[in-house]
Amino acid sequence: MRLIDFSFDLPPELIAQEPTPERGQSLLLVADRATGRLEDRVFTELPLLLRRGDLLVFNNTRVFAARLLGRRLPGGGTAECLLVRRLEATSPTAEIWEALVHPGQRLKEGSRLELGSSSCPVHAQILERRFHGRRRVRIWTEGGSIEEAVDRAGHVPLPPYIKRADAPTDRDRYQTVYARERGSIAAPTAGLHFTPQILAALDAAGIQRSVLTLHVGYGTFQPIRVEQVEDHQMEPEHYDLPAETAAAINRAVDEGRRVIAVGTTTTRTLESVATANGRVEAGAGATDLFIVPGHQFRVVSGLITNFHLPQSSLLLLVSAFAGRDLALAAYRHGVEKRYRFYSYGDAMIVL
Repeated sequence: MRLIDFSFDLPPELIAQEPTPERGQSLLLVADRATGRLEDRVFTELPLLLRRGDLLVFNNTRVFAARLLGRRLPGGGTAECLLVRRLEATSPTAEIWEALVHPGQRLKEGSRLELGSSSCPVHAQILERRFHGRRRVRIWTEGGSIEEAVDRAGHVPLPPYIKRADAPTDRDRYQTVYARERGSIAAPTAGLHFTPQILAALDAAGIQRSVLTLHVGYGTFQPIRVEQVEDHQMEPEHYDLPAETAAAINRAVDEGRRVIAVGTTTTRTLESVATANGRVEAGAGATDLFIVPGHQFRVVSGLITNFHLPQSSLLLLVSAFAGRDLALAAYRHGVEKRYRFYSYGDAMIVL
Protein backbone atom coordinates (compact mmCIF):
# COMPACT_ATOMS: atom_id res chain seq x y z
CA MET A 1 0.00 0.00 0.00
CA ARG A 2 1.16 3.52 -0.79
CA LEU A 3 1.21 6.04 2.03
CA ILE A 4 -0.08 8.76 -0.28
CA ASP A 5 -3.37 6.86 -0.60
CA PHE A 6 -4.15 7.78 3.02
CA SER A 7 -4.24 11.54 2.52
CA PHE A 8 -7.04 14.09 2.80
CA ASP A 9 -7.36 17.85 2.47
CA LEU A 10 -7.92 19.71 5.72
CA PRO A 11 -8.39 23.48 6.04
CA PRO A 12 -5.97 24.66 8.75
CA GLU A 13 -8.73 26.48 10.62
CA LEU A 14 -10.37 23.12 11.45
CA ILE A 15 -7.38 22.04 13.56
CA ALA A 16 -8.63 22.57 17.11
CA GLN A 17 -6.38 24.89 19.09
CA GLU A 18 -8.45 24.78 22.28
CA PRO A 19 -10.73 22.20 23.90
CA THR A 20 -14.47 22.80 23.92
CA PRO A 21 -15.60 25.18 26.70
CA GLU A 22 -17.02 22.21 28.61
CA ARG A 23 -15.72 18.65 28.42
CA GLY A 24 -18.11 16.37 26.56
CA GLN A 25 -19.57 19.02 24.22
CA SER A 26 -17.84 17.60 21.13
CA LEU A 27 -19.57 16.43 18.00
CA LEU A 28 -19.71 12.68 17.37
CA LEU A 29 -19.76 11.22 13.86
CA VAL A 30 -21.29 7.75 13.73
CA ALA A 31 -19.92 5.51 10.95
CA ASP A 32 -21.72 2.24 10.21
CA ARG A 33 -19.39 -0.35 8.65
CA ALA A 34 -22.26 -2.51 7.40
CA THR A 35 -24.13 0.21 5.50
CA GLY A 36 -21.51 2.93 5.04
CA ARG A 37 -23.95 5.41 6.59
CA LEU A 38 -22.64 8.51 8.37
CA GLU A 39 -24.70 10.26 11.04
CA ASP A 40 -23.99 13.48 12.94
CA ARG A 41 -24.60 13.33 16.69
CA VAL A 42 -23.12 14.88 19.84
CA PHE A 43 -20.87 13.04 22.26
CA THR A 44 -23.33 13.20 25.16
CA GLU A 45 -25.61 10.92 23.12
CA LEU A 46 -23.08 8.08 23.20
CA PRO A 47 -25.05 5.98 25.75
CA LEU A 48 -28.04 6.04 23.35
CA LEU A 49 -25.93 4.65 20.51
CA LEU A 50 -24.68 1.57 22.34
CA ARG A 51 -26.34 -1.67 23.42
CA ARG A 52 -26.86 -3.00 26.92
CA GLY A 53 -24.02 -5.44 27.51
CA ASP A 54 -21.50 -3.65 25.30
CA LEU A 55 -18.07 -3.48 26.92
CA LEU A 56 -16.09 -0.24 26.62
CA VAL A 57 -12.34 -0.57 27.25
CA PHE A 58 -10.47 2.60 28.29
CA ASN A 59 -6.77 3.47 28.48
CA ASN A 60 -6.15 4.92 31.96
CA THR A 61 -2.63 6.22 31.31
CA ARG A 62 -1.80 9.66 32.71
CA VAL A 63 0.14 12.33 30.82
CA PHE A 64 3.09 13.85 32.68
CA ALA A 65 4.72 17.26 32.15
CA ALA A 66 7.32 15.89 29.75
CA ARG A 67 8.26 19.20 28.05
CA LEU A 68 11.06 21.00 29.88
CA LEU A 69 12.14 24.51 28.91
CA GLY A 70 15.35 26.20 30.03
CA ARG A 71 18.76 27.37 28.97
CA ARG A 72 22.08 26.05 27.72
CA LEU A 73 25.16 26.17 29.91
CA PRO A 74 27.32 28.16 29.61
CA GLY A 75 25.95 31.06 27.64
CA GLY A 76 22.29 30.93 28.53
CA GLY A 77 20.76 30.33 25.10
CA THR A 78 17.24 28.89 25.18
CA ALA A 79 16.80 25.12 25.10
CA GLU A 80 14.00 22.59 25.17
CA CYS A 81 13.95 18.93 26.16
CA LEU A 82 11.01 16.58 25.55
CA LEU A 83 11.37 13.46 27.66
CA VAL A 84 10.34 10.50 25.50
CA ARG A 85 11.28 7.32 27.35
CA ARG A 86 13.02 6.57 30.63
CA LEU A 87 15.96 4.23 30.11
CA GLU A 88 17.25 3.74 33.65
CA ALA A 89 17.41 5.24 37.12
CA THR A 90 20.99 5.70 38.27
CA SER A 91 20.15 7.04 41.73
CA PRO A 92 17.11 8.38 43.64
CA THR A 93 17.80 11.82 42.16
CA ALA A 94 19.17 10.97 38.69
CA GLU A 95 17.82 9.16 35.63
CA ILE A 96 18.78 8.55 32.00
CA TRP A 97 16.16 9.28 29.35
CA GLU A 98 15.73 9.21 25.63
CA ALA A 99 14.69 12.72 24.65
CA LEU A 100 14.12 15.13 21.78
CA VAL A 101 16.04 18.36 22.24
CA HIS A 102 16.10 21.80 20.65
CA PRO A 103 18.18 23.36 19.18
CA GLY A 104 19.45 19.92 18.17
CA GLN A 105 22.44 21.10 16.11
CA ARG A 106 23.86 22.96 19.11
CA LEU A 107 23.27 20.25 21.70
CA LYS A 108 26.06 17.78 21.12
CA GLU A 109 27.52 15.17 23.48
CA GLY A 110 28.55 16.79 26.74
CA SER A 111 26.25 19.80 26.43
CA ARG A 112 24.60 20.82 29.69
CA LEU A 113 21.20 22.36 30.35
CA GLU A 114 19.36 23.96 33.23
CA LEU A 115 15.63 23.30 32.83
CA GLY A 116 12.67 24.73 34.70
CA SER A 117 13.04 27.62 37.12
CA SER A 118 16.32 28.67 38.72
CA SER A 119 14.73 28.12 42.14
CA CYS A 120 13.84 24.52 41.33
CA PRO A 121 15.93 23.40 38.35
CA VAL A 122 16.22 20.07 36.62
CA HIS A 123 19.80 19.62 35.39
CA ALA A 124 20.56 17.75 32.17
CA GLN A 125 23.56 16.61 30.15
CA ILE A 126 23.58 15.17 26.63
CA LEU A 127 25.27 11.76 26.72
CA GLU A 128 24.78 10.53 23.16
CA ARG A 129 23.28 11.53 19.82
CA ARG A 130 20.84 9.00 18.38
CA PHE A 131 18.66 8.60 15.28
CA HIS A 132 16.03 11.11 14.07
CA GLY A 133 17.13 13.86 16.43
CA ARG A 134 16.98 11.75 19.58
CA ARG A 135 19.44 12.19 22.42
CA ARG A 136 20.38 10.06 25.38
CA VAL A 137 20.18 12.49 28.29
CA ARG A 138 21.05 12.30 31.97
CA ILE A 139 18.76 14.41 34.17
CA TRP A 140 19.17 15.03 37.89
CA THR A 141 18.01 17.22 40.74
CA GLU A 142 19.72 18.55 43.83
CA GLY A 143 17.12 17.04 46.12
CA GLY A 144 13.81 15.23 45.96
CA SER A 145 12.64 12.80 43.32
CA ILE A 146 13.00 13.28 39.58
CA GLU A 147 9.27 12.66 39.16
CA GLU A 148 8.32 15.49 41.52
CA ALA A 149 10.87 17.86 39.99
CA VAL A 150 9.67 17.19 36.43
CA ASP A 151 6.04 17.64 37.45
CA ARG A 152 6.89 21.02 39.00
CA ALA A 153 9.19 22.26 36.23
CA GLY A 154 7.63 20.70 33.14
CA HIS A 155 4.97 21.81 30.70
CA VAL A 156 2.07 19.87 29.20
CA PRO A 157 3.44 18.32 25.97
CA LEU A 158 0.79 19.64 23.60
CA PRO A 159 1.16 18.40 20.01
CA PRO A 160 3.07 20.69 17.61
CA TYR A 161 -0.03 21.42 15.52
CA ILE A 162 -1.46 23.33 18.51
CA LYS A 163 0.15 26.69 17.79
CA ARG A 164 0.12 28.16 21.28
CA ALA A 165 1.91 27.78 24.56
CA ASP A 166 0.36 25.44 27.09
CA ALA A 167 -1.90 27.06 29.68
CA PRO A 168 -2.62 26.03 33.29
CA THR A 169 -6.01 24.70 32.16
CA ASP A 170 -4.28 22.17 29.86
CA ARG A 171 -3.07 20.28 32.92
CA ASP A 172 -6.68 19.23 33.40
CA ARG A 173 -8.14 19.26 29.88
CA TYR A 174 -5.25 17.36 28.21
CA GLN A 175 -5.98 14.49 30.59
CA THR A 176 -8.86 12.04 30.76
CA VAL A 177 -11.08 12.16 33.85
CA TYR A 178 -10.14 8.53 34.56
CA ALA A 179 -6.35 8.90 34.11
CA ARG A 180 -4.49 7.01 36.83
CA GLU A 181 -1.15 5.54 35.71
CA ARG A 182 1.54 8.19 35.06
CA GLY A 183 3.71 7.61 32.00
CA SER A 184 2.44 9.14 28.73
CA ILE A 185 3.86 12.01 26.70
CA ALA A 186 0.55 12.44 24.84
CA ALA A 187 -3.07 11.95 25.82
CA PRO A 188 -5.17 9.05 24.53
CA THR A 189 -7.38 11.69 22.97
CA ALA A 190 -10.54 9.66 22.35
CA GLY A 191 -10.98 9.59 26.12
CA LEU A 192 -10.86 13.36 26.51
CA HIS A 193 -14.58 13.61 25.69
CA PHE A 194 -15.81 11.55 28.64
CA THR A 195 -17.19 13.23 31.75
CA PRO A 196 -18.28 11.70 35.06
CA GLN A 197 -21.87 12.30 33.94
CA ILE A 198 -21.38 10.43 30.65
CA LEU A 199 -19.70 7.54 32.48
CA ALA A 200 -22.63 7.40 34.92
CA ALA A 201 -25.09 7.38 32.02
CA LEU A 202 -23.22 4.47 30.45
CA ASP A 203 -23.45 2.56 33.72
CA ALA A 204 -27.18 3.29 33.99
CA ALA A 205 -27.70 2.00 30.44
CA GLY A 206 -26.08 -1.34 31.29
CA ILE A 207 -22.93 -0.67 29.29
CA GLN A 208 -19.89 -2.21 30.95
CA ARG A 209 -16.50 -0.55 31.45
CA SER A 210 -12.96 -1.89 31.90
CA VAL A 211 -9.50 -0.33 31.84
CA LEU A 212 -6.01 -1.14 30.64
CA THR A 213 -2.84 0.93 30.45
CA LEU A 214 -0.74 1.77 27.43
CA HIS A 215 1.75 4.57 27.95
CA VAL A 216 1.62 6.71 24.84
CA GLY A 217 5.13 7.37 23.60
CA TYR A 218 6.70 8.85 20.52
CA GLY A 219 5.88 5.69 18.56
CA THR A 220 2.18 6.49 18.36
CA PHE A 221 2.89 9.79 16.63
CA GLN A 222 6.21 9.20 14.87
CA PRO A 223 6.00 10.23 11.20
CA ILE A 224 5.90 7.50 8.58
CA ARG A 225 8.99 8.21 6.47
CA VAL A 226 8.57 5.49 3.84
CA GLU A 227 6.50 5.46 0.66
CA GLN A 228 5.27 1.90 1.10
CA VAL A 229 3.18 1.48 4.26
CA GLU A 230 4.45 -2.03 4.97
CA ASP A 231 8.04 -0.76 5.32
CA HIS A 232 7.22 1.30 8.43
CA GLN A 233 8.32 0.00 11.83
CA MET A 234 6.44 1.09 14.96
CA GLU A 235 8.38 1.82 18.12
CA PRO A 236 7.39 -0.33 21.10
CA GLU A 237 5.10 1.09 23.77
CA HIS A 238 4.48 -0.48 27.17
CA TYR A 239 1.11 -1.83 28.23
CA ASP A 240 -0.50 -3.54 31.20
CA LEU A 241 -3.69 -5.58 30.82
CA PRO A 242 -5.09 -6.42 34.29
CA ALA A 243 -6.54 -9.86 34.98
CA GLU A 244 -10.00 -8.44 35.73
CA THR A 245 -10.05 -6.61 32.39
CA ALA A 246 -8.97 -9.73 30.52
CA ALA A 247 -11.73 -11.71 32.27
CA ALA A 248 -14.37 -9.10 31.36
CA ILE A 249 -13.26 -9.07 27.71
CA ASN A 250 -13.23 -12.85 27.48
CA ARG A 251 -16.74 -13.05 28.94
CA ALA A 252 -17.96 -10.53 26.37
CA VAL A 253 -16.30 -12.42 23.52
CA ASP A 254 -17.67 -15.77 24.71
CA GLU A 255 -21.18 -14.29 25.00
CA GLY A 256 -21.07 -12.55 21.61
CA ARG A 257 -21.18 -9.04 23.08
CA ARG A 258 -19.36 -6.13 21.48
CA VAL A 259 -15.95 -4.99 22.75
CA ILE A 260 -15.57 -1.30 21.94
CA ALA A 261 -12.12 0.24 22.20
CA VAL A 262 -11.88 3.84 23.37
CA GLY A 263 -9.01 5.02 21.22
CA THR A 264 -6.34 3.65 18.94
CA THR A 265 -3.98 2.93 21.84
CA THR A 266 -6.57 0.65 23.46
CA THR A 267 -7.13 -1.02 20.07
CA ARG A 268 -3.43 -1.73 19.58
CA THR A 269 -3.13 -3.19 23.06
CA LEU A 270 -6.14 -5.49 22.70
CA GLU A 271 -5.14 -6.71 19.26
CA SER A 272 -1.57 -7.27 20.49
CA VAL A 273 -2.66 -9.64 23.24
CA ALA A 274 -5.44 -11.37 21.29
CA THR A 275 -5.29 -15.12 20.82
CA ALA A 276 -6.48 -16.99 17.74
CA ASN A 277 -9.97 -17.51 19.19
CA GLY A 278 -10.48 -13.81 19.96
CA ARG A 279 -9.80 -14.03 23.68
CA VAL A 280 -7.05 -12.10 25.47
CA GLU A 281 -4.40 -12.89 28.04
CA ALA A 282 -3.62 -10.65 31.00
CA GLY A 283 -0.10 -9.37 31.47
CA ALA A 284 2.36 -6.56 30.89
CA GLY A 285 4.74 -6.06 28.02
CA ALA A 286 5.53 -3.91 25.00
CA THR A 287 3.83 -3.79 21.63
CA ASP A 288 5.07 -2.60 18.27
CA LEU A 289 1.97 -3.80 16.43
CA PHE A 290 1.34 -1.71 13.31
CA ILE A 291 -2.31 -2.08 12.29
CA VAL A 292 -2.96 -1.40 8.60
CA PRO A 293 -5.74 -2.35 6.18
CA GLY A 294 -5.82 -6.11 5.89
CA HIS A 295 -5.45 -6.66 9.64
CA GLN A 296 -7.94 -9.23 10.93
CA PHE A 297 -9.43 -7.82 14.12
CA ARG A 298 -9.83 -10.54 16.74
CA VAL A 299 -11.17 -8.64 19.75
CA VAL A 300 -12.29 -5.12 18.84
CA SER A 301 -15.78 -4.81 17.33
CA GLY A 302 -16.24 -1.05 17.81
CA LEU A 303 -13.93 1.97 17.92
CA ILE A 304 -14.24 5.46 19.40
CA THR A 305 -11.55 7.76 18.05
CA ASN A 306 -10.66 11.34 17.20
CA PHE A 307 -9.81 12.60 13.69
CA HIS A 308 -6.12 12.06 12.97
CA LEU A 309 -3.31 13.41 10.83
CA PRO A 310 -3.15 12.42 7.16
CA GLN A 311 -0.63 9.66 6.34
CA SER A 312 -0.32 8.74 10.03
CA SER A 313 -0.27 5.32 11.68
CA LEU A 314 -3.45 6.34 13.51
CA LEU A 315 -5.36 7.02 10.29
CA LEU A 316 -4.09 3.71 8.92
CA LEU A 317 -5.50 1.93 11.99
CA VAL A 318 -8.88 3.61 11.56
CA SER A 319 -8.81 2.68 7.87
CA ALA A 320 -8.03 -0.91 8.79
CA PHE A 321 -11.06 -1.09 11.08
CA ALA A 322 -13.60 0.96 9.10
CA GLY A 323 -12.26 0.24 5.64
CA ARG A 324 -10.24 2.82 3.74
CA ASP A 325 -13.16 4.10 1.67
CA LEU A 326 -15.46 4.60 4.66
CA ALA A 327 -12.69 6.15 6.76
CA LEU A 328 -11.78 8.73 4.10
CA ALA A 329 -15.47 9.39 3.38
CA ALA A 330 -15.94 10.10 7.10
CA TYR A 331 -13.01 12.51 7.06
CA ARG A 332 -14.37 14.31 3.98
CA HIS A 333 -17.75 14.53 5.72
CA GLY A 334 -16.06 15.92 8.81
CA VAL A 335 -14.41 18.65 6.75
CA GLU A 336 -17.68 19.49 4.98
CA LYS A 337 -19.59 19.72 8.29
CA ARG A 338 -16.80 21.73 9.95
CA TYR A 339 -15.87 19.18 12.58
CA ARG A 340 -12.87 20.08 14.74
CA PHE A 341 -9.82 17.90 14.09
CA TYR A 342 -7.00 16.29 16.06
CA SER A 343 -6.31 16.11 19.79
CA TYR A 344 -8.73 18.77 21.06
CA GLY A 345 -11.19 18.10 18.25
CA ASP A 346 -14.38 16.11 17.78
CA ALA A 347 -14.88 12.35 17.82
CA MET A 348 -16.06 9.47 15.67
CA ILE A 349 -17.48 6.07 16.58
CA VAL A 350 -17.16 3.23 14.10
CA LEU A 351 -19.57 0.33 14.65
